[in-house]
Amino acid sequence: MSILKDQVGNLASSFFSEIVEHRRVLHSNPELSFEEYETSKYVKKTLDTLGISYEEMANTGVVALIKGEKKSNKVLALRADMDALPIQEVPGRSYGSKIQGVMHACGHDVHTASLLGVAKILQVLKSDFGGTVKLIFQPAEEKIPGGASIMIKEGVLESPKPEVIIAQHVMPFIEVGKVGFRLGKYMASSDELYMSIKGKGGHGAHPHQNIDPISISAQIITALQQIVSRTADPRIPTVLSWGKIIGLGATNVVPDVVSLEGTFRTFDEEWRNKAHQKMKKMAEGIAESMGAVCDFEIRKGYPFLINEPVLTDRVRRFAIEYLGNENVVDLDLWPAAEDFAYYSQEIDACFYRLGTGNKDKGICSAVHTSTFDIDEDALELSIGLMAYITLRQLD
Repeated sequence: MSILKDQVGNLASSFFSEIVEHRRVLHSNPELSFEEYETSKYVKKTLDTLGISYEEMANTGVVALIKGEKKSNKVLALRADMDALPIQEVPGRSYGSKIQGVMHACGHDVHTASLLGVAKILQVLKSDFGGTVKLIFQPAEEKIPGGASIMIKEGVLESPKPEVIIAQHVMPFIEVGKVGFRLGKYMASSDELYMSIKGKGGHGAHPHQNIDPISISAQIITALQQIVSRTADPRIPTVLSWGKIIGLGATNVVPDVVSLEGTFRTFDEEWRNKAHQKMKKMAEGIAESMGAVCDFEIRKGYPFLINEPVLTDRVRRFAIEYLGNENVVDLDLWPAAEDFAYYSQEIDACFYRLGTGNKDKGICSAVHTSTFDIDEDALELSIGLMAYITLRQLD
């Protein structure tokens, strides 16, 4: 193991500057979900240079195969997402976004560049391992229905079928040099809620002549929290939040309609479906009892993400071998969502966190913010660790 660790570590070190350049090119040229055309071209061009075969999938997705030269039927998949977010990056960075209003604010440039680095290491070491590594460069993680769901429908988990799938994701709240793991349930399902309360507007001085959608909305918002506090099993984390309310009245004008948008997140699929029914029934019932009409739309998003315990424990031990016990941390439940969850519902999966923060350098902004950045030293660790995990898993 120590020989393999040194071998992989040396390759990661020698390829480090190249992977930094990949990351900066990708960061400077971000593309939104389902629009990753130039990113896809860049990935394919790099794979061509490495002599790695690939196929296109889900329009802009790329799936490549590296086959070890030793005899083995094992198949392992590694996944990186490629899309950016509709965020304007802060100015002044030499590698900052060149695209107005679009930014790699969630680290998908890091994931893509890292997987290219892993591909290069594995290609160099082909004669030393057996089995097949499937590299999945996936579009549209940030947008429902999620690129993962489309790639699965198009057969990404077939021909050959991987036994396990592994991915990493940047985490600015973990210091560079460290990684984080959680066994079992890790990230929440995520659903978008759209509600419209249609009443009867009028003068604010004559409430008896109106059907006030604002007061009705307030009652519905309050009542729906009972779904979380009094209906949900307290052992199942559940979140219901409203982020947008529009009622275009005035100080003395009651509007006809109030619109709301929110999110519902939890960690159990059976409860998730029951909660959908309860929310819709409760909201519509309250509105009807007060003479209004409620249109309640639920756009079902990603399922919850589960890290298969046996696989994740094994990968965690591989990380300890490579980095040392002091650089591997345990994670808590994370109520954000991630479309890697679709893979985790199909086959054994492990989704771990790559530390990219550095307080001393002032690199600590959260993902999905205009100031997000990474300590690029994380790239050497990311390609080395993922390559090492892959080779140990195939061993």
